[in-house]
Amino acid sequence: MRRIEPRPPGRSRRPVLLAIALAGCMVALLAPGTLSAQGTGTGSGVRLGFSFGGISTVAFTVEYFRDEESLELTVGTWSFRDLSAAVTVREYFGASYLHPFVGGGLWVVLAHPPGGRFGMATVLQAPVGVDWRATGRHYLGAVININRALWVRRTDPEDNLPLNKRIVPLPGVYYRWRR
Repeated sequence: MRRIEPRPPGRSRRPVLLAIALAGCMVALLAPGTLSAQGTGTGSGVRLGFSFGGISTVAFTVEYFRDEESLELTVGTWSFRDLSAAVTVREYFGASYLHPFVGGGLWVVLAHPPGGRFGMATVLQAPVGVDWRATGRHYLGAVININRALWVRRTDPEDNLPLNKRIVPLPGVYYRWRR
């Protein structure tokens, strides 16, 4: 019988899982026929929706798009005692119902716990995912938000730990409705 050795402290499989997810997205983006000079043919407009996971437990999203590009504003919360807001730009690829995308932007989290001081964090965000046009004006999507903290003001005034500079992947799913 094979003996399973515990991993040494501090070793995590997260970087390996993140690398596999990114490699899968890159393969999807570079597959023959994915990139199209004609674009998606979506024109321009607005999509409204909800997301679960990612930058918050639940969030409301407004996305302004033009062909393969979009500007997205997401406002949500983790525990109804905080506020998360993110502004990202996205680039969509492909000319079918399934559109891989990559993007970048900023995410700001504000929190004021009972008995604590007002806290804030600014995070650099890079969403990578896929958007699927389910029917007519309805869209579903999955995203991995790759995040790195830029600045933090902690809610505990005595907590003066240095900023953790790890890359943190946060998966999420969403529903969007095109107006």
